[in-house]
Amino acid sequence: MNYVSTRDSKVKISSAQAIVRGLSADGGLFMPESIPELSASELEAMTDMDYRQRAKLVLSKFLTDYTDAELESCVCGAYTARKFGGDAPAPVKKLDDKNYVLELWHGPTCAFKDMALQIMPRLLTTAVKKGSSDKTIVILVATSGDTGKAALEGFCDVEGTKILVFYPKSGVSEVQKKQMTSQQGKNTGVMGVDGNFDDCQSGVKRIFGDSEVTARLEKGGYVFSSANSINWGRLVPQVVYYFSAYADLVGSGDIKIGDKLDFIVPTGNFGDILAGYIAKKMGLPAGKLVCASNKNNVLTDFIETGVYDKNRDFFTTISPSMDILISSNLERLLYIMSGYDDKKVSGYMQSLADEGKYSVDSEILKKIQSEFLAGFANEQQTVAAIGDAYARYNYVIDPHTAVGYRVAMNYHSDNKKVILSTASPYKFPKSVIEGIGGNTDVDNEFELFDILNEKTGVAVPASLARLKNAVSRFNDSCEKEQMPQKVYEFLGL
Repeated sequence: MNYVSTRDSKVKISSAQAIVRGLSADGGLFMPESIPELSASELEAMTDMDYRQRAKLVLSKFLTDYTDAELESCVCGAYTARKFGGDAPAPVKKLDDKNYVLELWHGPTCAFKDMALQIMPRLLTTAVKKGSSDKTIVILVATSGDTGKAALEGFCDVEGTKILVFYPKSGVSEVQKKQMTSQQGKNTGVMGVDGNFDDCQSGVKRIFGDSEVTARLEKGGYVFSSANSINWGRLVPQVVYYFSAYADLVGSGDIKIGDKLDFIVPTGNFGDILAGYIAKKMGLPAGKLVCASNKNNVLTDFIETGVYDKNRDFFTTISPSMDILISSNLERLLYIMSGYDDKKVSGYMQSLADEGKYSVDSEILKKIQSEFLAGFANEQQTVAAIGDAYARYNYVIDPHTAVGYRVAMNYHSDNKKVILSTASPYKFPKSVIEGIGGNTDVDNEFELFDILNEKTGVAVPASLARLKNAVSRFNDSCEKEQMPQKVYEFLGL
């Protein structure tokens, strides 16, 4: 299967090449020439598979230049019981007969990003070997909070790679910051940026597109790649857990094969929910895909009006991983909905760069609205949702999941609903304790772990408990204009 750029369909490369490159030279994102399908018999067979087998089946449809043995090695090395606390990396929890939660935070960094970033380094290093390259892969990451730590953990001391993470200095939680700045590994680096996530993401994209920077790296024996969801190797593993959730609910008798499920997805960069749409295109019996936004509700406005406008106030919220105004993966959806029209997509992206906004035509908007619903929750509603989930179901959720929960509870559907839970409540203990009515008057977030544990009985994840006494290795920050220079310094160029 070939992969093409969303901005130039004449660019055709293999899946391995797409994963190594991360981003096309024209600024576009790589997409498969067509979305493969799973047969009804394959879907039914998934009910008797474990997560690793399901992952291998889905990935084999997209990564056609990987051998069976290579995929087997990647999935078995990524989704281990040690890393995910058992043989079910993405368990489904039942709230009631209508509502379920897909828990995606049982990995080593307690966020859903682990579901992709534990396997992506394996996919990448396998791809590099296929190309017989002797260059060191430099992974540049822009993070709104969770991707950074998950990428650092996934690529830590992986031979032939170096990873540098940029995060908004004042836009992540104390726990998220400590997770990143205390990261071990000889090949890792972390840098705060005086700005928001969009500044970090735009800065990384500019570095990727700067021929002078690229040439300087190549001369030094390096080549860029990305671990953000702009990289297909980051996005495609996320398709798996939609199929896995469906298979689990069939296996438990909660639904029958063919029954439709709605999926409610808290999202900022649109990658997580796009994976759900791709799963549906492959044959997953999904109903509506519901895009849940926080106060930065640019996606809600777009899905409802067809106008994407980032010219608005940026809010730093209690759900920081969703504090995003430029949703990169929306470009892939536009490419599909426009009938793979690269010129039209290029026009939208140029308009976004020049004017900060674009509008899709009525036909594309109609297609989008036939597949997606949208809603959002402000800060007060998010805190209230945490309290409601605890009072109604004795279930503890973080502020990102709470956004999805709020949106899920406020629309009617004849289908059963699955809310994607994207982070452990212990990553944001202050907001969670406030939501369930506890005292948060302490000196730092780490003291809140004990309070939340005593109040709810939910165990503190070991990886987070260790942070209290962890020593920060990376305490530097820079202006957004200095990001290329920081890359040079990190690599010793």
